[in-house]
Amino acid sequence: MEIEIKRIARKEGYTIGRMYINGTKVCDTLEDTDRGLKSEMSLNEIKAKKVKGATAIPAGVYDVTMMIRSPRFSTVSFYKKLCDGFLPRLVSVPGYEGVLIHCGNTAKDTEGCILVGQNLAVGQVLNSKETFTKLMKNYFLNAKKMGEKVTITIS
Repeated sequence: MEIEIKRIARKEGYTIGRMYINGTKVCDTLEDTDRGLKSEMSLNEIKAKKVKGATAIPAGVYDVTMMIRSPRFSTVSFYKKLCDGFLPRLVSVPGYEGVLIHCGNTAKDTEGCILVGQNLAVGQVLNSKETFTKLMKNYFLNAKKMGEKVTITIS
């Protein structure tokens, strides 16, 4: 499965994107501020530009796993019921750990993670739980069950 996030609005305090899976647009995304990080930068360059808890991950290509239970979200009833706390996690993001795709509405709900929903209000994604549920049921849980390789490209 190939996921692509095209960042389309880089604003002060947040970044709006469009998520495509296998070429089809599936939802909008919200991330922290895009500070121009790229995966090919050195770790020192990334650390120099990164503002902890307020910086979108570097643009690049990453593997995604569903095999790690989130310590933070595994006890939240919504995630426990939907996926037993196994959220999509990006692997080997330079300068970041535990980058997930999850629910949320504003940049306050993320610390480098990717929020999903519909960009119906300035600086927000709405209908996030419904969107996340559809993504999990229609894509991520099936990919996990079938052992399918999942990659994400962020541009």
